[in-house]
Amino acid sequence: MSDKKLVRVRDVMHSGYCQVDGLTTVADALKLMRQEKAHALIIKKRDNDDEHGLVLVSDIAKKVLAPNKAPERVNVYEIMSKPVLGVHPDMQVRFCARMFNQFGLTIAPVIDSAGEILGLVNYDDLVLRGLAEQL
Repeated sequence: MSDKKLVRVRDVMHSGYCQVDGLTTVADALKLMRQEKAHALIIKKRDNDDEHGLVLVSDIAKKVLAPNKAPERVNVYEIMSKPVLGVHPDMQVRFCARMFNQFGLTIAPVIDSAGEILGLVNYDDLVLRGLAEQL
C-alpha cells in the first residue's frame, strides 16, 4: 500500500473569485475583479431552483473585448457559462484532474453538500499544489 498522502480538492482550492448578480455589468465586474484580485466571477443563483454561472477573463476577452462591445452595456449573464460543473471538496485531486480532462474543463467551483461555493480549483492548483504535495 502506498504511504502517499491523499490530497483533496479542499487542500488545493483557492478563493480568487467574486460572486456577483447576473445583472452586473462587465465594467462593474472588472472593477470588482481588479479590486479583489480575482480571476473569475461566480454568478449567483436567482433562486433555489436556479444554478450558478461562471465568467472567466477569457470569456470577457472573447465575448466583449474581441467583438468591441462596450463593457458598460453588457451584463455578465449574457456571457456566462451556465450551469457549471462543480466538484466536491473531498474529491481526490487525481479524480478532479480526470474530470477536467473528460469534460474539457480548466476551472471549476468547489461546492459543498449544502450547495455553497467554497472556492475554485484549476489545473495549476491540481498540479502545482496537489501533485507536488504528494512528491
